[in-house]
Amino acid sequence: MDLQQMRYVVAVAETKNFTRAAEQCLVVQSALSHQIARLERELGARLFERTSRRVSLTAAGEAFLPAARQALDAAERARAEVAAAAGEIRGRLAVGAIPTVTAVDLPAALKRFHLRHREVRISLRAGASEELVERVRQGTLDAAFLGLPLGPRPKGVRGRELARGHLVAVVPPGHPLAEQGQVDLARLANELFVDFPAGTAGRVQSDDAFARAGVRREVAFEITAPDPMARLIRQGLGIGLLPAAFVHEFPDLPVVRLRDAPTRVEHLVWSSFRPSPAAMAFLSMLGVASAEAQEPAGPAGSAAPAGPAGPAAPAAPAAPAAPAGSTGTTGSAAASESPGPEGM
Repeated sequence: MDLQQMRYVVAVAETKNFTRAAEQCLVVQSALSHQIARLERELGARLFERTSRRVSLTAAGEAFLPAARQALDAAERARAEVAAAAGEIRGRLAVGAIPTVTAVDLPAALKRFHLRHREVRISLRAGASEELVERVRQGTLDAAFLGLPLGPRPKGVRGRELARGHLVAVVPPGHPLAEQGQVDLARLANELFVDFPAGTAGRVQSDDAFARAGVRREVAFEITAPDPMARLIRQGLGIGLLPAAFVHEFPDLPVVRLRDAPTRVEHLVWSSFRPSPAAMAFLSMLGVASAEAQEPAGPAGSAAPAGPAGPAAPAAPAAPAAPAGSTGTTGSAAASESPGPEGM
């Protein structure tokens, strides 16, 4: 078998369609189908079930796919390392981010990186913190920007705290709370809430704060992104809690400060193993020193040496937005593998 055959298998598995896979791989469909059939004969097993309506992996295909992806990643990494030795950054940079990241102007940072390293293929995936940190552990993301409750850092990755801030209540226009400059969580007890799904880091920040305040609340709407959350709030269906540094995205929604506000911590995390040349260049651009990024993580249950945590960023904004062509970070300068159980 060869890498091209593996690339074809991965493309079909991802697109679930031989025609689209061939287009993605820039080959005619007959050539792609022929190579996959040849590989199946070599392996002595069918990798795909093909019908007129759908294409799906067989059990053998499910077993083959992770190894094929690893082989392709290893080959790409080898080419990138050779290019880096010659002073050229190539390969891919896969970044993940929560929708409410505020410590870094991420679009501007990615633009700046692209202008510096045009041979690097950049991808961005939005998601919940717990999903993104798992992808960093697995190696499908090079780095990720997370928003976590105050507490232990994610385990199994290296990271740096970027900023700290607080959540604020966001209410519909004309809501009685809109006239209140500041309230405590108990004042919100009778309100219906729009919030992130239970168990996610975005939700845990609020749930923990209400539990500490001894307040029970009802979350009627569970939403995975802030924009649909804001739409529900505008319709008067509930109120929400969002980072103080992010609420300027919805200037039409009144904001109410909280005396016992949930704390939110933004982190940048990357692999515990040696980052790729492209990842190293990205981390360096964000102010993570080369030696700091490459230093191996401590043994399980212990932390690598780290500097003292920096001061907490103000509630709004958590960090100044970086202008186009630049990026900024605030908060802790420490980078370590966290011994704690937090993985969100």
